[in-house]
Amino acid sequence: MGVIQKIGVFTSGGDAPGMNACLRAVVRKSVSVGLDVVGIRRGYQGMIEGDFVDMDSKSVSNIVQKGGTILKSARSKAFRTPEGRALAAGYLKQAGIQGLVAIGGDGTLAGASVFYDEYKIPLVGCPGTIDNDLFGTDETIGFDTAVNTAIQNIDKIRDTADAHDRLFLVEVMGRDAGFIALNCGIGGGAEMVLIPETLSDLDEVKHHIYTLMSSQHRSSIVVVAEGDETGGATQIANVLRADAAFENIDLRVCILGHTQRGGAPSARDRVLASRLGVAAVDALLAGHSNVMVGIVNNEIKLTPSRNVWSRKKSISYELLGLTQMLS
Repeated sequence: MGVIQKIGVFTSGGDAPGMNACLRAVVRKSVSVGLDVVGIRRGYQGMIEGDFVDMDSKSVSNIVQKGGTILKSARSKAFRTPEGRALAAGYLKQAGIQGLVAIGGDGTLAGASVFYDEYKIPLVGCPGTIDNDLFGTDETIGFDTAVNTAIQNIDKIRDTADAHDRLFLVEVMGRDAGFIALNCGIGGGAEMVLIPETLSDLDEVKHHIYTLMSSQHRSSIVVVAEGDETGGATQIANVLRADAAFENIDLRVCILGHTQRGGAPSARDRVLASRLGVAAVDALLAGHSNVMVGIVNNEIKLTPSRNVWSRKKSISYELLGLTQMLS
């Protein structure tokens, strides 16, 4: 395709605090080296509809502190079809876009990998997901903010739980991964953490919680990842309430939900997102494609996109042991 002169950038999948900071870095790095930049609204859905907007340094002013994504995001069923991807390729060619930067999670990078295999449009991904579950990077954009948001809420829940000697089951995001729950468990001083990566024996869970609540006469916080195989906080609460032993235990459920995705990104996420956005443009200019830029041991690392979405990132079993010991 020759020397890249014009690139497109988009955000896709679940939004994550710091996506705007990454977008800002991509645009301003591109402008600084003389590239034209096009923003693609609503991710892959916007790509197959030709929903493009020219961007410059001014268009990304005053967004580094904003949550969400100014380019919007969407999940596109049409892009999963050959016909949808053909439409996207046609609009990109028509607009003169010679390379892409995709900011998103595993679904975004899986789609990007298929698209590259079919049309060979150079593409570099940036890991934008609060779940922190992408192989090839120590941390993803939005993870730090999501954890801090959850811990702030857990601290508040702890106050009211302690005032009434209540048991709270606090559900955090993590459909397939327990990274948020693990960090919240340690940072929030939880008495127990339940995550998808480990099997939860409900009898053991009930015994542990009952022992804490009945013998020590104090409040307890149990952090539950939404994807735990027991079915999440609500289902666990139903099981506990059905046990006569819990008849006199004041049990409440709090599902933090999408509060973890919103809000201004932390300083850590802003810096991470900025480094990754610049690195993505550098990777495109260096001739790399179908890769994700990540941070490993505080250094930029490129990982083939196929490895990112096909390989599972392991939790830290040191943190898991620490959670169990501190509780």
